[in-house]
Amino acid sequence: MCGIVGYVGGKQAQQVVVDGLARLEYRGYDSAGLALVVDGKLATAKKAGKLINLRKALEEEPPPASTIGLGHTRWATHGAPNDSNAHPHVDCGGRIAVIHNGIIENFAELKAGLLENGHGFGSETDTEVVAHLLEEEVGAGRDLPEAMRRVCRRLEGAYTLVAVDAQDPEVVVGARRNSPLVVGKGDGENFLASDVAAFIEHTRDAIELGQDQVVELRRDGVRVTDYEGRPAEVHEYHVDWDVSAAEKGGYDYFMLKEIAEQPKAVADTLLGRIGADGRLHLDEMHITDQQLREIDKIIIIACGTSYHAGLIAKYAIEHWAGLPCEVEVASEFRYRDPILTRSTLVIAISQSGESMDTLMAVRHAREQKARVLCICNVNGSTMPRECDGVLYTHAGPEVGVAATKTFLTQLVAVYLIALYIAQVRGTKWGDEVFAMVQLLATMPEKVEKVLETMEPVRELARSLAGERSVLFLGRHVGFPVALEGALKLKELAYMHAEGFAAGELKHGPIALIEEGLPVIVVVPPRARDVLHDKIVSNIQEIRARGARTIVIAEEGDDTVVPYSDTLIEVPAVPTLLQPLVATVPLQVFSCELATAKGHDVDQPRNLAKSVTVE
Repeated sequence: MCGIVGYVGGKQAQQVVVDGLARLEYRGYDSAGLALVVDGKLATAKKAGKLINLRKALEEEPPPASTIGLGHTRWATHGAPNDSNAHPHVDCGGRIAVIHNGIIENFAELKAGLLENGHGFGSETDTEVVAHLLEEEVGAGRDLPEAMRRVCRRLEGAYTLVAVDAQDPEVVVGARRNSPLVVGKGDGENFLASDVAAFIEHTRDAIELGQDQVVELRRDGVRVTDYEGRPAEVHEYHVDWDVSAAEKGGYDYFMLKEIAEQPKAVADTLLGRIGADGRLHLDEMHITDQQLREIDKIIIIACGTSYHAGLIAKYAIEHWAGLPCEVEVASEFRYRDPILTRSTLVIAISQSGESMDTLMAVRHAREQKARVLCICNVNGSTMPRECDGVLYTHAGPEVGVAATKTFLTQLVAVYLIALYIAQVRGTKWGDEVFAMVQLLATMPEKVEKVLETMEPVRELARSLAGERSVLFLGRHVGFPVALEGALKLKELAYMHAEGFAAGELKHGPIALIEEGLPVIVVVPPRARDVLHDKIVSNIQEIRARGARTIVIAEEGDDTVVPYSDTLIEVPAVPTLLQPLVATVPLQVFSCELATAKGHDVDQPRNLAKSVTVE
């Protein structure tokens, strides 16, 4: 999410930091800021909005020269994207400056203690508590590295932290837990960043920091310890790509990078959802338990890929929460006189929070007095502000127009909402909800496993670059996956592609089957034996008519082998969770096929990342 840069050396830190932030702006562009150490004091500047706003401020009021500093470009989580909430954050005395990526889960408890101790706060962020905690530690006579170690032992959550001390102009200190931080090793200078892209112009020699490690960065060296101060092992490596590829992290396209980021995006969306009491907590919702108990119907509104997430949500909500659920294309919603009451919960799903069709549907629902909950990836966007509650997906910025990691995180979000409603309404016992969330917690590893086995899928895609049409079939939650696979192929490869419910095959679509036609079939897990057996029959029907069958099935499903021209295996998971693993091969397939056809997969023709007109 947020972009982080730290520098100590012989160059002008302002230039190094700002140039580094420019290469990290894809990680967040709600605000940007920097802090420099100058003659025992801090010189700071920060501005809401994109990095260009900070650049203008620095041109108008140039800070003094400095060779040590840090900078940040923010993707907002706690607090609105404004100047006050922009990083860096400083302590009461203006001695310590801190930047942060991630979430401090216990910040409220820590802040309460700091307020009792007389500290004053100037922002709404969780980050600022770290500046004040460091202030107390250095005030007790500890140096900044030791202060950071002691503070980190008190923090809960996932974070990267970087700090400087105005009274120690020789060191930049960083720490990481479940969030990226990498060191760039130069000659008489060293760098810290959340991505090597930030310093690739200066050095390709890097150190990848491990979990729960603190790094001390000086001009003449780097020291890494664990949180107890013991020397830590690190992984040193040489970056084999140049600055021209830096913004994409070495990938040819942002979409490839974003597909690879999906395990972390799923993990981030799950982060902090289970409280100390073992119950699921969705603090961003702002809809009371009593209001949820009064709900008698749920309507999901969304467009495009988000609509497909909504279709999967219907299965989860009806199965776990026992409530009737409808799914609507947002652009059609307000034109059909939908029946809404105060007992209706409308769930709006939007990656950007700015999609006009969905936004207008939200406004119509609110006019009809329905309660509205938004699932969104962009903090501070319009839709969350107009809803009764919001669940942020924490996927980080997605540059590629075709949604990938935002789709998987939307799925996680709808699963969490379905389980939360089930918990509140008592349709699932607490231990059942906890067990399902624990299963969700294993999904990043399973998505990673899928990504590691995609080379045959890429080869398949390249072999089909000359085809003019591909069909997709699925049953149960595999049907929306088929729709999403077809949409990705249309978006990226500009090919005719259609997704069908496999049971509808004999009601018309089977007429499209001809010799050699590629048909991708998403097979339900064997645990759904009736569905599984029926779709195997569908595969036999299309294969008998000459189709080229490409089958996505769980590992070890030998029953589909005789009927598969190509078999793509995914990890075995519960049926409702299968879209999290079954979608990934279709993303890779579409991206590779489009690349083989010579298309720009990041910016497909005629499309935009956020559709802001009806």
